[in-house]
Amino acid sequence: MAERANWKARLSDGLASFRQWGVSIKPDKGELRPEALAGLPGAIGSVPDGMAAAVLAGVNPIHGLYASMVGPIFGGFFASTNRVVVTTTSAAALAAGSVMVDLDPMDRPAALFLLTLIAGGLMIVASVLRFGRYVRFVSHSVMTGFLTGVAANIVFSQIPDLTGADADGDFALAKALDVITHPGRIDIVTLVAGLGALAVVAAASRSRFASIAALGALVIPSTAVALLGFDMTLVADVGEIPRGLPLPALPDLGMLSPSLITGAFALAAIVLVQGSGVSEAAPNLDGTRSDTNRDFLAQGAGNVAAALFQGQPVGGSVGQTALNVSAGARSRWAAIASGVWMMLILVAFSTLVGRVAMTTLAAVLVFAAVGSIKPAQVLLVLRTGWDSVIAGVTTFVATLFLPIAAAVGIGVALSLLLQINREAMDLRVVELIRNRDGGFTVAPAPAVLSDRQVTIIDVFGSLFYAGAKTLEARLPDPTGSTGPAVVLRLRGRTTLTSTAIEVISSYADRLSQHGGRLFLSGVEHEVVGGIRSAGGLVLLGPVEVVVASDVLGESTRGAIELAEAWVAKGDDASPDDDMVNPDAGPDS
Repeated sequence: MAERANWKARLSDGLASFRQWGVSIKPDKGELRPEALAGLPGAIGSVPDGMAAAVLAGVNPIHGLYASMVGPIFGGFFASTNRVVVTTTSAAALAAGSVMVDLDPMDRPAALFLLTLIAGGLMIVASVLRFGRYVRFVSHSVMTGFLTGVAANIVFSQIPDLTGADADGDFALAKALDVITHPGRIDIVTLVAGLGALAVVAAASRSRFASIAALGALVIPSTAVALLGFDMTLVADVGEIPRGLPLPALPDLGMLSPSLITGAFALAAIVLVQGSGVSEAAPNLDGTRSDTNRDFLAQGAGNVAAALFQGQPVGGSVGQTALNVSAGARSRWAAIASGVWMMLILVAFSTLVGRVAMTTLAAVLVFAAVGSIKPAQVLLVLRTGWDSVIAGVTTFVATLFLPIAAAVGIGVALSLLLQINREAMDLRVVELIRNRDGGFTVAPAPAVLSDRQVTIIDVFGSLFYAGAKTLEARLPDPTGSTGPAVVLRLRGRTTLTSTAIEVISSYADRLSQHGGRLFLSGVEHEVVGGIRSAGGLVLLGPVEVVVASDVLGESTRGAIELAEAWVAKGDDASPDDDMVNPDAGPDS
């Protein structure tokens, strides 16, 4: 009942916040022009990025451009991080592509729109339920392994298009190896054009033309191919490029399947976790803090809009956000303007999109993927400890050889397991020994208890699940002692799990079997209530509870006084002393 009440309260709070997040923004007249100009480089940069992302998803490049049009507009309206650009990302595109890999190419667009809609809906639900707090449970090592694996997958997946070779294989690495081991399949003209595009983007990215480097890598080699009359695969060969703008339409619900729903959950997790990192990298200039849950809403709105306008998944983009910041953006209007500029680009130049050589798109993807690998972060993971190494390497390998949804599931599960293991390993049980001046000295907890002595135990670390079991193993053993009293300090813990309560109950029972007693000090009022309402739990042994006060150490001294008085009674202790008394103590 208590858990249900908590969910109701969370839902109510989330809906209240959702209502507060309604669009009520009005730009200053003086900021519209500079923000509109700041959004133009982002729109130009989104042309190659959007097309390349669609290639990763396995659909017509036009769907990436549609997503690059509506994502920044709707995401920009709702984002709490003003300069973040919600648009296509390689990770989201690759995740979407892995979900649809077994579908007929003709069915992929319809499935993609439905996948994007479901994922967007899940993001909005996560926002309403205020799930932003859970992003922290995905460790840095897991995210580094995943993003590095995504980058490697992008490079491997583009080898066939870059070389113009047909490739066989069940995953990107296998296809790349198939091309390398069969060099006779490589089309030299396609490879030269692709390498030329790589040279253009690499050179331009180090010059003052960095903001249009990717666009130049598409235009210059594609123009040369057209003028020289070379025959190679163009974007138009992948699918028809319609003129103008798309009309909103609901996705085909007939494409719904269990794998699509599972993939939508994985896609939502990828977008939200990556988007949180992007928000941290682009703080608001006015000093206001970002709201993770509101940014969840922004990305959800962007995906729902993208699905309705025949686009693919979008999220907080590292590259486009960095470009937005470098272009001088100061508010959300720059991101919104980039979406409007993309709308104008589609109206004026959509026919030219079909003339882009596919090998140039592959080159842009390879360059971006290699540039996204962060050697410093990889080295940090490898040098931090075995936990980080195992998490990072396992997620990296899973991303290479498994579908993205499975790799994300492994990464999240691994993060939680490592969190629980670390909490259990970090638990420290110590004895507090009183000094003559009334203070306490910390010493290792004794292995066994002494007869008719008060032992004060403090616990550092989490008592969540495995931590509680670790506490059970490290508490002093009452076996062989007579009438020991233990004061267990629980200051600062606002909740106790059923596992922790069971451990405390069992320890109280063991003490009782040897004529001893357990005293709990520093217990918060919420914990007392939890003990009372723990499913009718009856503690196995006698326990005295001293509730925490605002004065640090007061409840512990009160518990010590109670314990010493109990020890002094000896065999004269009354039967009433064996009753559980959660309200006992001077601080109650």
